[in-house]
Amino acid sequence: MGGDFGPHCIVPASLACLASFPSLHLTLVGQAPLLEELIARGRDVDRVRLRIQHAGEVIGMDERPAQALRGKPDSSMRVALELVRNGQARACVSAGNTGALMALSRYVLKTLPGIDRPAMVTAVPTEKGHCHLLDLGANVDCSAEHLYQFAVMGAVAAEALGIDRPRVALLNVGTEDVKGNQQVKLAASLLQQASGINYIGYVEGDGLFRGAADVVVCDGFVGNILLKSSEGLAAMISARMGELFRQGVVARMVGALALPFLRRLQADLAPARYNGASFLGLQGIVIKSHGSAGAESFQSAIRRALKEIEEDLPERLHGRLEHLLL
Repeated sequence: MGGDFGPHCIVPASLACLASFPSLHLTLVGQAPLLEELIARGRDVDRVRLRIQHAGEVIGMDERPAQALRGKPDSSMRVALELVRNGQARACVSAGNTGALMALSRYVLKTLPGIDRPAMVTAVPTEKGHCHLLDLGANVDCSAEHLYQFAVMGAVAAEALGIDRPRVALLNVGTEDVKGNQQVKLAASLLQQASGINYIGYVEGDGLFRGAADVVVCDGFVGNILLKSSEGLAAMISARMGELFRQGVVARMVGALALPFLRRLQADLAPARYNGASFLGLQGIVIKSHGSAGAESFQSAIRRALKEIEEDLPERLHGRLEHLLL
């Protein structure tokens, strides 16, 4: 029921994923009459693999997390998380209020032993493929220990998703040891002592997009600004290129020749392809879709959940944390 488009986006995305993945079963949690109406408008679907769980309350995108936690026990978000806790679902995917989703996830699912705070992580495109960036906004103020825990979780998640000995770095204002605030310097000291982490030092913002590391760690304040800024920059470049290719006959001819390459580049860098941030550190899988995501983007978030289910990511994290955390 959350996000900018709510079930009008999520129902079509769900039906498309059911058609693409024959082993997938989905439960849509929300206001049952509306969900049934939207399903009836869509493609034919195997209702054995799609069920509806009614939830009478909806958490608004501007509601405070504490209000959502205490005041709406029958919210679609809370009911979905309880399905995961009770073993009736393997993962929860939501486009709703991020703060409420984090607060409810911690309350309903709890964190893994040794983890103080979950962190949001997603893949961002780089020159060499992609990089896992965390935290993306769940934790605005972080201690050095929190940054260390994020690095451990990011490294294990990257390994589970196919990267051998992922290179882990701290995002900083410079690569020299003397640069950075106290928290970053202390986190660097902790990571240098961690034998199970392939820590490579500091990276700056441009190093992230060059592919200098596989996992880049920062606090949620910096990470959220970095992510939103990069999305805005990509949209601006795309718009400016479109304007340039419309300025005159020659420009249109060049644009026509370049169009196949531009479409390929746009597909490689499209935010829809990378939509879906994972809440690492919980005793269950929770994926946060961008609130403005359309149906194609929301499918990416569901696919992210499927991948983490296949890799049993929470269990892998639990198995590695005991000897990696101080």
